[in-house]
Amino acid sequence: MPPRRAFIRTTAAVLGLVTAFSLTGCGDPADDATDKIDAKGAGGGGSTINLGPEQHRVTTPKVDSIAALVPEAVRERGTLEIVGTTGTAPPLSFYATDDKTVIGVEPDIASLIANVLGLKAHYNTVDWANIFVGLDSGKYDVGLSNITVTEERKDKYDFATYRLDNLAFETKKGAGWKVSEPADVAGRTIAVGSGTNQEKLLVTWSEQNVKKGLKPTDIKYYQKPTDYYLALGSGRIDAYLGPNPTAAYHVASAGQSEIIGTYSGGGADVQGEIAATTKKDNDLIKPVQEALNTVIKNGTYRKVLDRWGLVNEAVPSSELNPRGLPRTNQ
Repeated sequence: MPPRRAFIRTTAAVLGLVTAFSLTGCGDPADDATDKIDAKGAGGGGSTINLGPEQHRVTTPKVDSIAALVPEAVRERGTLEIVGTTGTAPPLSFYATDDKTVIGVEPDIASLIANVLGLKAHYNTVDWANIFVGLDSGKYDVGLSNITVTEERKDKYDFATYRLDNLAFETKKGAGWKVSEPADVAGRTIAVGSGTNQEKLLVTWSEQNVKKGLKPTDIKYYQKPTDYYLALGSGRIDAYLGPNPTAAYHVASAGQSEIIGTYSGGGADVQGEIAATTKKDNDLIKPVQEALNTVIKNGTYRKVLDRWGLVNEAVPSSELNPRGLPRTNQ
């Protein structure tokens, strides 16, 4: 069992409100160490979230007909080189309490893909920019790192979708308001990360409100989860707008906040989707898509989403290169 300081470093860095966690016992009672937290928020149902290195991931059998579609060089190597970043907050892709094992919904789905293809999943963690550098060079086979399909990215990459890309408005529990349209954020103080899709959405909504004679939204910028959750807890902001997965995880684990509205990461015109990403025309994306559709049909995909609280982001099937977010120069 990892030492208590490793648990605190891992969870505090990404969640902030560590003191709100209800710890469940798998650690040494002498130091309160644990690899699990209670899912206390909406839909938690008394379940626990495993943060330890022993994940006991959901598995699925190899499908020979799909494995045969994998490019020969990859089949001969025997590993699926998966690339992602651990710079995101749970439950996407992050380090377990041992500070070295990569866990989360992204590696779990990547593992299912590798199972179907008869390959051993090998996880490579890099910063965001190097995901695409590595795919371009052929160093990595497939990226699974909360990558949104965009029309610009489709020029260079192929995509097989596996999750909806939704944003969520998170407030203190019992705030008593909901968000479903731009008017709902007029006059509110809302935090976002700089340079994100959610910032673009919030700025657009505020501009629309001003044109209609409503108050603008006071937009605050925070780059770390610890900062925006402290601001939320102290009442300095009314809400935080961020990726739905991290908001849902925080709601479930800390039990002090709630989601009051969700919206497509692509805005009003297109439903954003998250996808497995490969270099364009490298013949791997088709077996990856078929592997995803296999696990969607056999139920293992749903089990993975359920263990991380993301069932509301499930897709009915994996699509190849669907319509993506519009080009930024249009």
